[in-house]
Amino acid sequence: MDEVAGAIADPVRREILQMLRADARLSAGQIAERFAISRPAVSRHLRVLRESGLVRDELVGRQRFYVLDASRLTPLARWLADFGVLDRTPGWARRLDALETEVYRTRRERRTGRPGVDGPPADHPSAEGSPADESKEHTA
Repeated sequence: MDEVAGAIADPVRREILQMLRADARLSAGQIAERFAISRPAVSRHLRVLRESGLVRDELVGRQRFYVLDASRLTPLARWLADFGVLDRTPGWARRLDALETEVYRTRRERRTGRPGVDGPPADHPSAEGSPADESKEHTA
């Protein structure tokens, strides 16, 4: 489920999934021509989707076609349904963008080996506006 959540966290990959849902089967070239990003970047997105199991590729002659496998979304949808958010919450794009931010933050932390690379955590005493700063203001 984590691979699927990470894969759909990126807006380009979500758009690719929507394309495949609508068009059923597209070549890598057909997908790439719909984006302003480079073909190698689109290939990397397709690789992530393939590795997560959300798409599978079919080789037809010299062309590789991509097909959606939405069944991989089922465990994630069930997990989200347990929170009751699917029925009452519009604006999933905003939530998935927040998920993307969290995925990138976690990857950055793993890569660097330390949390809060961009600065101290919000509850750290050296962080601006931290609870420690507020308590100093109220006691002075």
